[in-house]
Amino acid sequence: MPLHRRPSGTVHHSDKGSQYVSLAYTQRLKEAGLLASTGSTGDSYDNAMAESINGLYKAEVIHRKSWKNRAEVELATLTWVGWYNNRRLLERLGHIPPAEAEKAYYASIGNDDLAA
Repeated sequence: MPLHRRPSGTVHHSDKGSQYVSLAYTQRLKEAGLLASTGSTGDSYDNAMAESINGLYKAEVIHRKSWKNRAEVELATLTWVGWYNNRRLLERLGHIPPAEAEKAYYASIGNDDLAA
């Protein structure tokens, strides 16, 4: 039994790397009921939000200092992702964090499994 039920039309965002357009990868997405944000020719579409977040991450975390090791980067990344998802107020979401917007969305469509 799956942990969560995704609404139909859920999109998996990725970069344009060749591994993301491989037959095995796209078949696995299909089996999971997901749509790829990369088209069959390898051209990304509907990926602006993912690229925007990647740019913010690089500007706010990666390019701010020199890193001693991978563990230091991983810890900073985990801290930033937790802050971004749970505390950062986003204007386009009505000045609430993404996690709160997601919870409200799933509650509004009656998917109590994901609203919790």
